[in-house]
Parts: sequence; structure tokens; C-alpha cells
Amino acid sequence: MTNRIAIVLALLVVAVFAVDAYAFGGTLPVFLGRKMLNLLTWLAFWR
Repeated sequence: MTNRIAIVLALLVVAVFAVDAYAFGGTLPVFLGRKMLNLLTWLAFWR
């Protein structure tokens, strides 16, 4: 991955979180955190 691609991807992620915070009240990080926790528990079950 080149530096240019990494910077574009980072800016895209920051833009998604900024739009969420401005338009939808900033609930995306909580939603993603809960989904990640569910994924980790599911993976731990199959371990």
C-alpha cells in the first residue's frame, strides 16, 4: 500500500465519522463497537 492510498483511506474513514457526528448524532462508533464485541464473542466461541 502506498502512502497516497493510506492517506485517502484515512481521510475517508475520518469523513464517515465526521458526517455521522454532524448528521446522525455520532452513534456510529458505539454501533461499530457493539458489533465488534459480538464478533469477538462469536470468534471466542469457535476457538
